[in-house]
Amino acid sequence: MKSSILFLFCLFVFAFVSCKDDDDDVVSYEYHAHIMQPSSADKHLGDILLIHVEFESHTGEDVEHINVRIYNKATNVVVYDQPSDAHLGIGSASYDFEDQVTLSAANGFSSGDWIIEAKVWGKDDNQDLEKESVEFHIHP
Repeated sequence: MKSSILFLFCLFVFAFVSCKDDDDDVVSYEYHAHIMQPSSADKHLGDILLIHVEFESHTGEDVEHINVRIYNKATNVVVYDQPSDAHLGIGSASYDFEDQVTLSAANGFSSGDWIIEAKVWGKDDNQDLEKESVEFHIHP
């Protein structure tokens, strides 16, 4: 009788320990994209637009994919879309993206309202996608 109870107890413990919650395998990136530059201040054609975006994971996971794009608010025409390969593979929980572009017709810019949008996401397409945007106006 004692061995039966011991066997049932061991079976119960084994079943309890071997049951695994599927949520244990889910990675939480808690990503953020912080657009440091440009600001929402007005700009002029011919200005050099400084771009600085800080990407980070607040849980210490790797920053896997990023994208920074600038598009016309009225037409949604994208004139800046970087980096060409969104996958970083750097093995770090933070990444600073810096670039600059001249606000000129040759680069697709015109007077009007523009939006810079920064996105960061995990290993899988749009996994824990986070984005931030800043709107600015370009004068002739």
